[in-house]
Amino acid sequence: MKTICLYFEIHQPVHLKRYRFFEIGTDHYYYDDYENERSITEVAQKSYIPALTAMLEMTKLYGKQFKVAFSLSGVAIELLEIYAPEVLELLQQLAETGCVEFLAEPYSHGLSSLANEEVFIEETQRLANKIKEMFGQAPKVLRNSSLIYSDDIGALAGRMGFKGMIVEGAKHILGWKSPHFLYHCAMDPNVKLLLRDYKLSDDISLRFNDSNWNEYPLFADKYMNWISQLPEDEQVVNIFMELCALGVYQPLSSNILEFLKALPAVAKQQGVVFATPSEIIGKTKSVGPMEVGYPVSWNDEERDTSCWLGNGMQREAFNKLYQEADRILACQDRRIKQDWDRIQASNNFRFMTTKHASVGMYRSFYDSPYDAFTNYMNILGDFIKRVQDLFPLEVESDELNALYTTIHNQGEEIAVKDKEISRLRARLEKYEPKEEVAEEKAPAPKTPAVAKAASAPKKAATSKKSAKK
Repeated sequence: MKTICLYFEIHQPVHLKRYRFFEIGTDHYYYDDYENERSITEVAQKSYIPALTAMLEMTKLYGKQFKVAFSLSGVAIELLEIYAPEVLELLQQLAETGCVEFLAEPYSHGLSSLANEEVFIEETQRLANKIKEMFGQAPKVLRNSSLIYSDDIGALAGRMGFKGMIVEGAKHILGWKSPHFLYHCAMDPNVKLLLRDYKLSDDISLRFNDSNWNEYPLFADKYMNWISQLPEDEQVVNIFMELCALGVYQPLSSNILEFLKALPAVAKQQGVVFATPSEIIGKTKSVGPMEVGYPVSWNDEERDTSCWLGNGMQREAFNKLYQEADRILACQDRRIKQDWDRIQASNNFRFMTTKHASVGMYRSFYDSPYDAFTNYMNILGDFIKRVQDLFPLEVESDELNALYTTIHNQGEEIAVKDKEISRLRARLEKYEPKEEVAEEKAPAPKTPAVAKAASAPKKAATSKKSAKK
């Protein structure tokens, strides 16, 4: 039986403001609050709210016949909490239906998996904890920023305890293979890989409203026919995209939501089902390893990391940023940690790209990639100065490593204690009902007032006997 795995990414960057060189050391606030409020509110109204409302209606109408997965970056959650909390409320309602799975990803939506394992582990675990707190699910599947993946990253995901990752089904890693099978990491067979079918995904997210497309207009029955007519042994179809594709890239006037809402009914008619990533991993066997020696992503035609690290400016900014990783890991300053999350976001590096394929791409307020680089480096210069004021350059790396190790060990000790507390509470709950039953059977102790009332008749009887004598 053919199975559709439908997944949506929710990420919005925190927009940086115009920051001049002479502001370094005097202004430590780097963000354009007006643009942040405007952009997240606009996306929420045009896309997130109507799309999530439609999916909530679909779960009520189709029940477990419709299933979907989401991942949210930590910086996007922070923006939604401030400017569009109704989006998070809709996601919480979806979580309660049992038809939704939430995935883990780096908190910053950054490139730490290419730079520093400790940073990547810390922020991914922090995001997983946030998902557990908000939606009551402990993520079992990892989705890296922009689907960045390599064998080394897959092995790292296995060491972190994840059962699977979702990966771009790029031609140069697939070769003659099909993305419609479940694979596993070449360095850890316990980490299963779900490969994105970029053609079927882009048919919805990029081409749906394109009147020049030879398949325009696209209807649900035509789309489901493409899936049901795949070779019999190709059972897993992974359709992954950004949630803002529904309403922003493809406007609501294109009837994109009506198309989405029709999919489960048409799928049922053709014997196609929906499942979450964890369900597919649990029920499907891997057909073999997928070897990925160099990182792939879902960006641009090349499906690699060149959109972030393809020129000297990008690599200089990247190296300069992650030179401070050890100091950041040892830092406990909340404001610095928050700034670290926001300036790590991959969008900041994408604004600096000089690739011809990216001509006409969105560059925020920047006039050119060189303008984006200059502004970012000014902000980074001030940020590094603040970090080095806390941990001067005279502090040796060994000292920083020792401090970070101490902090890491303390965190592990706290986690162990939390587990022990949870275990003891569970044991206590087992005994509490028995104690209540025992209390019901045992006679209630007499209060002083009751005891006094009970003894009063006896005293009265004694007085009457004395009077007769």
